[in-house]
Amino acid sequence: MWNFIKQSLVRRRAKRHTRTYDTFVDTFEIDGIGKILFANWTNPLVEKKVIWKEQIDFFKKFLHPGDLAIDIGGNVGHMTIPMALAVGKEGKIVTFDPNPYVFDILKKNSAINPQSTNIDPYPYAITDHPGEFFYNSSEASFNNGGISEQEKSRHGKYSLGHKVQGIELESFLDEKYSNRLDKLKLIKIDTEGYDKEIIRSILPIIRKYRPTIITECFKKNDSAARSEQYHILADNGYKLYYFSDFSTEAKTERISDAKDMMKWQHFDLYAITD
Repeated sequence: MWNFIKQSLVRRRAKRHTRTYDTFVDTFEIDGIGKILFANWTNPLVEKKVIWKEQIDFFKKFLHPGDLAIDIGGNVGHMTIPMALAVGKEGKIVTFDPNPYVFDILKKNSAINPQSTNIDPYPYAITDHPGEFFYNSSEASFNNGGISEQEKSRHGKYSLGHKVQGIELESFLDEKYSNRLDKLKLIKIDTEGYDKEIIRSILPIIRKYRPTIITECFKKNDSAARSEQYHILADNGYKLYYFSDFSTEAKTERISDAKDMMKWQHFDLYAITD
């Protein structure tokens, strides 16, 4: 009982007071791969992350060794590493997160398995125009959050003391990774409700390379926003599928109409072409 009360107080403090938190390194034994390290964040509001084979195999449905994949909203890297293991050392994952609190962890996890992964992390937001943006969170620990051009936004009352940099993905990739773009097979997006704006901003990339798109439908998005997110992809020749988890064991269901986007409050979907 006392431990429960103590943990509740710790979590309450983390929601209200900004501070940095350390990491501890876990080791996971993955069949067919071996030992994989992961730096877990000690932020009391963050659930411990686990790297597991079914998660890696989920990404292998869309990725093969040597492929290029983009992770927009990489957070601490708990999806970035499985993606990187799916493409192997000869592949490349380019991951972005403008939140400086989680980027420190993402950067560490990007370098923690040099024998098995090839990850380039960048502290940028992907936007439809370059510039500087406010970053807000609902928690003082900055476990979550999102960008906005206004100082106050729906993402929360806690704001960074500085703006974050937004970049256009297409020009960035052309400059840094032009020799790999023909191998672009997957773009994952998880940006707390900003996903459809990002998808729209990268349509030239999507139309040219036809990568699989994994995106989140944010719980605060209304029916109009959900319909727009559906049509941006469907109108460009994509078939959309709800999935319950990043696992080969996940339940999946075809999203065949914009109205289907209202079936679930907060969910992930993947979009593929024939």
